[in-house]
Amino acid sequence: MRPLLNKDTQLCISLAARPSNHGTRFHNYLYDELGLDFIYKAFTTTDIAAAIGGVRALGIRGCSVSMPFKEDVIALVDDMDASATAIRSVNTIVNDNGVLRASNTDYIAAATLIREHQIDPATPFLLRGSGGMAKAVAAALRDSGFENGTVVARNESSGRALADELGYRWLATPGSESAPLLVNVTPIGMSGGAEADDLSFSSDAIQDATTVFDVVALPAETPLIRAARQAGKAVITGAEVIALQAAEQFERYTGVRPSAAQILAASEFSRS
Repeated sequence: MRPLLNKDTQLCISLAARPSNHGTRFHNYLYDELGLDFIYKAFTTTDIAAAIGGVRALGIRGCSVSMPFKEDVIALVDDMDASATAIRSVNTIVNDNGVLRASNTDYIAAATLIREHQIDPATPFLLRGSGGMAKAVAAALRDSGFENGTVVARNESSGRALADELGYRWLATPGSESAPLLVNVTPIGMSGGAEADDLSFSSDAIQDATTVFDVVALPAETPLIRAARQAGKAVITGAEVIALQAAEQFERYTGVRPSAAQILAASEFSRS
């Protein structure tokens, strides 16, 4: 049980255009579990420069950054580690006595899961999506040694730019394409969305694949993941991604690394 709120309680926050409960539930669950004198609160803002100034001036310990602020905050921090520099995007800020240090735990989580699942870097892949998270996953693949990749994105401007930047090819739609590694980094299959019941890749592509990676975390078993499991494919789920990136943030803010069981429990609580 965490201590009662007091003058020394450390505050961590999130800044997003549309705040969710995930980070608030994940972090506060672990503060209670580990007895840490912290509290976490989600915010939105129309003035990101003033908000980050407040993080610095008020001694707010940690700040999670979501769209559309991930690139805007680069000019507002003092230091960026390799994870943020690799994709020029920030999702985590730690305040060390007024010095703001930035990282990107989405990138770290993707790179870690690619390594832990022992996917051969020689594996060709199709990655669907071209937004901020797609950039993090695609860069993690590139930096893990994956050279044969295709970015699939309906938005030609962002899709082609991402593919060109990382040395991959671009397609507007998957069509009849397949690859041993399929990666979905779009909202297709997300609970509550217009395409909640849809597959981001065809049944034939899933059948041809060896591994299927879906970053969508809600539901934990997306239509794509269910179809891949039924086809006997190895899977990496969005629940794994969101839990690992949040755990990386938690450790940066508190200096404490929760156990794997504690991370799993917090992740399940955050999605309940």
